[in-house]
Amino acid sequence: MEKKKYNKIILAYSGGLDTSVLIPWLKENYGAEIIAVSGNVGQGTELDGLEEKALKTGASKLYIEDLTDEFVNDYIIPTMQAGATYEQYLLGTSFARPIIAKRIVEIAKKEGADAICHGCTGKGNDQVRFELAIQAFAPEMDIIAPWRFWELNSREKEIAYAQAHNIPLKINKETNYSKDKNLWHLSHEGLDLEDPANEAPLNKPGFLEMGVSPEQAPDTPTNVKIHFEKGVPTAVDDQQMSTTEVIKKLNELGGANGCGILDIVENRLVGMKSRGVYETPGGTILYKAHEKLEEITLDKETQHYKQSLALKFADLVYNGQWYTPLRKAMSAFVTSTQETVTGDVILKLYKGNILPVSVTSPYSLYSAGMATFDEDDCYDQSDSAGFIHLFGLPLKVRAIKAKEIDGFPGVE
Repeated sequence: MEKKKYNKIILAYSGGLDTSVLIPWLKENYGAEIIAVSGNVGQGTELDGLEEKALKTGASKLYIEDLTDEFVNDYIIPTMQAGATYEQYLLGTSFARPIIAKRIVEIAKKEGADAICHGCTGKGNDQVRFELAIQAFAPEMDIIAPWRFWELNSREKEIAYAQAHNIPLKINKETNYSKDKNLWHLSHEGLDLEDPANEAPLNKPGFLEMGVSPEQAPDTPTNVKIHFEKGVPTAVDDQQMSTTEVIKKLNELGGANGCGILDIVENRLVGMKSRGVYETPGGTILYKAHEKLEEITLDKETQHYKQSLALKFADLVYNGQWYTPLRKAMSAFVTSTQETVTGDVILKLYKGNILPVSVTSPYSLYSAGMATFDEDDCYDQSDSAGFIHLFGLPLKVRAIKAKEIDGFPGVE
């Protein structure tokens, strides 16, 4: 089938294997001008030399958009405040895709492009996340997804294509894990990880990039104090800093102590199970600290309802449904619950463990007088008799009926 012709294609460009080969491939197959766009969401040195590489392989220009603070404040923190995790996964790739895709659409409109291309595979979740965001902001825009139809249908073929076209790569067939990195996390998939029977090579030099394995962590623990204002982390060890700097600092401390390593087989949106190893040192610490602070600042009904909402919130983020009325409404609810989530949490980091040390808040609902096993003058224990009588009344009525009616179904 003859390919549709385009004048200008915007490419979501990371400089990794998939997008590195896409620039010359798109030019060969469409003859269009290729403009590459990279979103800086805290991937650090991965952006080094990116412009030179993009231009040398055929792009007419490269945009590198600094989205880090917006990523942290408008995507990471609202998700953390919701307590949202997808099968324990802290959604590092999931919420990075919508913000990048939104910016790509803005540049596509500015440049007068007639198509947007991404390098996501037809088996993965990212294709959905990118395309739902594009549909939300540019429903008229054509989307090119070569992995669904091109001849380079394996990473080995991509590497061979790159070598034939003199495209520099930082990987080879032996180190060709599929990775995604940003300020929040680093994911690893592929190679020996594809078999869940294989132990992840956590102690192999160069595998972990954001920290060390628990076995290689120090023999002495590290205590860290985190201050929150209305659910937003604002200081570490009494040092005021931006939320982005908080995450960077906690990445250092967590990584050094082997914290935040997750090895799971997750259920992908497209239906298959996939094994991944995630490094999220600072994020794991933040989730633990925030959850600890909510223990003393949220009432029971709000806390429990939030926990049930977190599961749906995580599904929306994982499934690429960030730009939806439901996610927006759920975030509004979560924000309202954070009014009293202010205080300090101290955690002990030790060989991959994150242990609570103390939690304090001016809005604490915890009452030592109410909870004590010692004598107190604020709780009348005799009140519990009437409470239990009313609480158990349905059971009592049912038991009476069971005695009166033959064959009445039991509760065992």
